[in-house]
Amino acid sequence: MSGLTRRGPVGVLAMTYGGPDKIEAVPGYLADIRAGRPTPRRVLEEITEHYRCIGGSSPLLKNTQRQIAALALRLGPGFRCYVGMRHWSPWIEETVGAMAEDGITQAVGIVLAPHFNGWNNGRYFQKIEAGRAMYRAPIEFAMVKSYHDAPGLIAALAYRVQEGLAQWSAERCGEVHVVFCAHSLPVRVAPEGDPYASQLLETARRVAAKAELAADRWSWAYVSAGRSAEPWLGPSLLDHLQGLVARGIRDVVCVPVGFVTDHVEVLYDIDVEARQRAVQLGMRLVRPASLNDDPLFIETLAEAVKQRATVLAGKNAPA
Repeated sequence: MSGLTRRGPVGVLAMTYGGPDKIEAVPGYLADIRAGRPTPRRVLEEITEHYRCIGGSSPLLKNTQRQIAALALRLGPGFRCYVGMRHWSPWIEETVGAMAEDGITQAVGIVLAPHFNGWNNGRYFQKIEAGRAMYRAPIEFAMVKSYHDAPGLIAALAYRVQEGLAQWSAERCGEVHVVFCAHSLPVRVAPEGDPYASQLLETARRVAAKAELAADRWSWAYVSAGRSAEPWLGPSLLDHLQGLVARGIRDVVCVPVGFVTDHVEVLYDIDVEARQRAVQLGMRLVRPASLNDDPLFIETLAEAVKQRATVLAGKNAPA
């Protein structure tokens, strides 16, 4: 990467969805997600209550900043790391402008979600382009598309499975079922041929194999479907729990493989809503800790960034 070093550090733009920093900001946050369309009162009240249940704000930014601080240490002085959010501050567009002010001319963009979806990831890429145009930022970006099968990610998630199973006695552990999950998407934005669903299942299969789970010891579900009438990817975790009870399963470890940090979809949709449903069904549901700044996960990010930075270096090496 000597060609890049002569040009200064490689920028690293780590991108995530965003979340309101206080309860009063929820209406504005939802307005941004909905591109200014009015939010139905029922939806506003429901989402506001979700944030109230987890402390009144999203912990996503603080958790992401810790992740990126760890990533910067792992990458070393040849890189300079930044955080940009799609629907809240620091906005991706403004972060691109800040990178240009810092003299960054080459950068790697990485979405803090391991699995690729054309519609979702495309929105992040559009934000980068908007920032480049808005601030006349002459930054060349190389994008990390996915890292769903990275060995470090698989190992970190397999450890979560083992951590969850350890909440039961050795005698009971063999009867515990593991449910892997991720954020649902509208079926229309994950059509046949889009890699999102297949990458999620590949991650789950690899984690199950690493954790030495038999095929009948694990299954799949989605969480966090939107409040709309259109069909979303399923089954939902809430419905799936009911199906597991019908099979005589009473003990469940829920391992999100599509989320890499604590935020409302984990802290409310799983820890509150799914756990309440489990109690109603006479089940025990355990969720092990999120990846957050787990060293194995940070190493996964670092390797993905370095691979793309090498592509940049090759493109700009002297002929």
